[in-house]
Amino acid sequence: MFLMALESANIPIPSEIILPFAGFIVSTGRFGFASVVLVAAIGNLVGSLINYYVAYYYRDKAVAILTKTHLITEDELERSTKWFERCGVAAVFLGRFLPVIRTFISFPAGMFRVNIIKFSILTFMGSFLWSVALTYIGYLAGSNWNVLEPYFRQFDYLVVLAIVVAIFFEVRRRFKRSKVLK
Repeated sequence: MFLMALESANIPIPSEIILPFAGFIVSTGRFGFASVVLVAAIGNLVGSLINYYVAYYYRDKAVAILTKTHLITEDELERSTKWFERCGVAAVFLGRFLPVIRTFISFPAGMFRVNIIKFSILTFMGSFLWSVALTYIGYLAGSNWNVLEPYFRQFDYLVVLAIVVAIFFEVRRRFKRSKVLK
């Protein structure tokens, strides 16, 4: 639970390693499958709530920095807020299945003040399903669980690379736009 809470609080301890290993331990009979999944989902919820509240309480400071540096305009913030009000709950749930994104989705949810009850329920549900899948993979792998790590790691790197490239091009576009406006 502690490791999963840290992972959801953006400490780089990947669930893609924690849960398959826990599944391996389940295969030895030392842990129960249901208890591993439940504890992992609760840990994810705890870490996600930490991120949610950080973004919730520091929203105005974050918005000020983003608008001052021209990374986001007031109009874009307003549109994003409306989009997150409409779709944010679905984004919270679906984001739980995407490596890297799953740990960061709590920030926009808190920043855009998604209903905490809906956020908690969908975070728990998404984390529960994620935990079932990864624990089951480790359980099936049995004593060969360490063979899986390189495959999971490739997905993390791919998602991080895509995010970095997207951020680079967006920041470049915005700085060009801000120079045009001045």
